[in-house]
Amino acid sequence: MIVWIIFLTAVLIFLALDLGVFNKTPHVISTKEAGKWTAIWVTLSFLFSGVIYWLYNTNYIANPDNLEPATAAIKFITGYLIELSLSIDNIFVIAIIFAAFKIPQKYQHRVLFWGILGAIVFRGLMIFFGVMLINKFTWMTYIFGAFLIYTAMKMLFSGADEQFEPKKSFVYKSLKKIMPISNNIDGEHFFVKRRHITAATPLFVALVVIEVMDVVFAIDSVPAILAITNDPFLVFSSNIFAILGLRSMYFFLANMLAKFSYLEYSLIAILSFVGLKMLLHDFIKLPEWVSLAFIAVSLILGIVISLRKNSNASVS
Repeated sequence: MIVWIIFLTAVLIFLALDLGVFNKTPHVISTKEAGKWTAIWVTLSFLFSGVIYWLYNTNYIANPDNLEPATAAIKFITGYLIELSLSIDNIFVIAIIFAAFKIPQKYQHRVLFWGILGAIVFRGLMIFFGVMLINKFTWMTYIFGAFLIYTAMKMLFSGADEQFEPKKSFVYKSLKKIMPISNNIDGEHFFVKRRHITAATPLFVALVVIEVMDVVFAIDSVPAILAITNDPFLVFSSNIFAILGLRSMYFFLANMLAKFSYLEYSLIAILSFVGLKMLLHDFIKLPEWVSLAFIAVSLILGIVISLRKNSNASVS
C-alpha cells in the first residue's frame, strides 16, 4: 500500500502545482506549450517503466501474477500505448463539446483539469471491479474480448456522418431538468448567481458531459488493457499516465485532428488485436514484445499514412 499511497500523492501534488502554479492565470495554451508538455508526459511515462522494473525487481509492490521485472515494464508500456491511442477518439469528442458550448480556449484547461480528477476516480473504480471480475470469473475474459471485437467492428462499419451532439445528449437534457443552466460564461466560474438563483455555467455543463463521455470511453479502454495484464498497479498507473497527458495532447492535436483521419483504422486494429488476444488466451500465448510491437506499428502506420494522404491531397 505504501507504493500506491506514494504514487497517488505524487499525482495529486502535480495536479495541485498544475492548477496553482503552472496555470494559475487562465490563458490560451499555444501549440508550442502543449507540445512541450506532451513531450514531457510521454518521456515521464516511458521513464516510469524503469520505476516499474525496479519495483518488481525489489518486490516493493504486490505481484499477483509473478511477473518478471522486464515483463512488467513491457506490460506497462504496452498498456500506456493502448490507453494513449484510445484517447484519440476522446480528443475528438472533447473538441466537439467545447465547440458546442462555446467554451473560450483560455478556460478549456480548467475544465479539463477537473475532468481529469473525476476520470482518475472513475477509472480507479472501473479497474478495481474489472480486475475483481476477471479474477473471480475467468469467463469474463471472453465477454471483454467479444465486447472489444464488437466495438472495433462498430467503428469500422459506422457511418462517417455519425457525430456526437452534446446539446442533444441524454446527459445535457437530464442536467437541464435538475438544475438551472445559464447560457452566459462568467469567467472561469462553474456556477453563477442570478436573482437569488444559482445556475450552472456552460463550463460546468461541458465538464459534466466530458466526465460522462470519459466513462463511456473507459468501457472500451479498461477491458483493452485488461487483455494485456490484470495486475492492478500496472493497469491503474498506465491509465493515469495516459489521462494526465490527455490535456496537453488535446491542446497539441485539437487543431490537427483532421490530418490524422487514418488513425481511426489503427484504433480498430488495436481493439481487434486485444479482443482476439482475450478470446484466444487459452490457446495462443504471445510474447509480450509482440503485443507492444503490434500496437506501436499500428499507431506509426496510422500516422504515416494519414500524413502521406494529406500531403498528396494538398499537392493535387
